Amino acid sequence: APELFTWEFATDPYPAYAWLREHAPVHRTRLPSGVEAWLVTRYADAKQALADGRLSKNPAHHDEPAHAKGRTGIPGERKAELMTHLLNIDPPDHTRLRRLVSKAFTPRRVAEFAPRVQELTDQLIDRFQERGSADLIHEFAFPLPIYAICELLGVPREDQDDFRDWAGMMIRHGGGPRGGVGRSVKKMRGYLGELIHKKRAALPEVPAPGEDLISGLIRASDHGEHLTENEAAAMAFILLFAGFETTVNLIGNGTYALLTHPGQRERLQASLAAGERSLLETGVEELLRYDGPVELATWRFATEAVRVGGQDIAPGDPVLVVLAAADRDPARFAEPDTLDLSRRDNQHLGYGHGIHYCLGAPLARLEGQTALATLLTRLPDLRLAGDSADLRWRGGLIMRGLRTLPVEFTPGR
Repeated sequence: APELFTWEFATDPYPAYAWLREHAPVHRTRLPSGVEAWLVTRYADAKQALADGRLSKNPAHHDEPAHAKGRTGIPGERKAELMTHLLNIDPPDHTRLRRLVSKAFTPRRVAEFAPRVQELTDQLIDRFQERGSADLIHEFAFPLPIYAICELLGVPREDQDDFRDWAGMMIRHGGGPRGGVGRSVKKMRGYLGELIHKKRAALPEVPAPGEDLISGLIRASDHGEHLTENEAAAMAFILLFAGFETTVNLIGNGTYALLTHPGQRERLQASLAAGERSLLETGVEELLRYDGPVELATWRFATEAVRVGGQDIAPGDPVLVVLAAADRDPARFAEPDTLDLSRRDNQHLGYGHGIHYCLGAPLARLEGQTALATLLTRLPDLRLAGDSADLRWRGGLIMRGLRTLPVEFTPGR
């Protein structure tokens, strides 16, 4: 069996996943944290597992050995009392909380937000366009979703840079007991608690159209939906956490894939120049399938004996569905290792599947499409600066993304 979770693996995990799909489609492995978990790699099994109610999202079902205490989930969330969020709970609580926030992410609300996302995108490019070079992760892919989600949540502009710093700590330091993640989570939790407090005091009787999300959560909790302040803070936190690093990686991985597939990139540029959107739309879905931001779906735990892909999984065992492996399964996708922006038959699992299907998918699509279209249109000769062999991928378990993406282009307005 191939070695998993090494630096070489982080750079290109796809050959190892191909081996697993073929020889050990449901594979028990010891993760770098010491936790033993099952990896599910085939598309059909992945889809079944993602929708299986016996695989719970609640870490209370994990039969934790002493050495693995608290090593699942987001570092620091337990201490900060942020556990009651959508990625850690099952129905009926999940159903109730999800219904509350889903109103903020309807296609209509997202469409109303489109001009603002375009404006944020243009402002970020304005900052480096005259320089002729940039690091697209830190100067573009990273700030865009942060500012967007801050505006949706209703974080005041003067506080958004603090948010940017905390988020940066999360990404830069990764997990681990001394990692910056636990600390930033704590700061963010404190800040969100205060913001909820302030907004509750100033909440108008009647909601304004396009009211921010935190106000909406407070309103819901005051109207007998019984969202505790902890739940409201946890909800705001998970929307931020789930909605930002994923989008950073969608834009980063997507741009990188386009820059290393010049034929596909030229097709997309030509279609954008002709004022067409359809290749952009199928293209973003294909980039999600081909090298998506979420490598492994978030943790699941068997509540009873479950059989997946012919393998018996014991109660309490952690199960990790490998989206990156499922989305390149030749049993489901023709020529899965080929990037084809016009791919039509593309039921990828990049946003998951089942009741935990990504709530923010409409917003992610909007941000991904806007970011890529604007980059290719405003910086038509965008190219990698340096050798792609020198690029470093962030070693993490759930997310897949580049640390930096240095690019060059002709400077100008």
